[in-house]
Amino acid sequence: RKIIVDTYGGMARHGGGAFSGKDPSKVDRSAAYAMRWVAKNVVAAGLATRCEVQVAYAIGKAHPVGLFVETFGTGVIADTAIAEAIDQVFDLRPAAIIRDL
Repeated sequence: RKIIVDTYGGMARHGGGAFSGKDPSKVDRSAAYAMRWVAKNVVAAGLATRCEVQVAYAIGKAHPVGLFVETFGTGVIADTAIAEAIDQVFDLRPAAIIRDL
């Protein structure tokens, strides 16, 4: 039940792990919050009216191994172009996420 609350009643997809009780070094929690922040900025910048950002990390790698953007057809440019812009603008390394959030 708590994970459903954490993800806006199931509106946002998630990997299944709960956020509560985890410190910021746990990338499943900190990255989930960071991707909400990134998606909010995509919408605020007028690039889409709806946005979901997914990120994937691998143990021992500082930078994400995957970044996926879904604007559900509301993007003013291609989702891949938005993903490239996100990669250029935001530092998505776990340590940077902890620092910036």
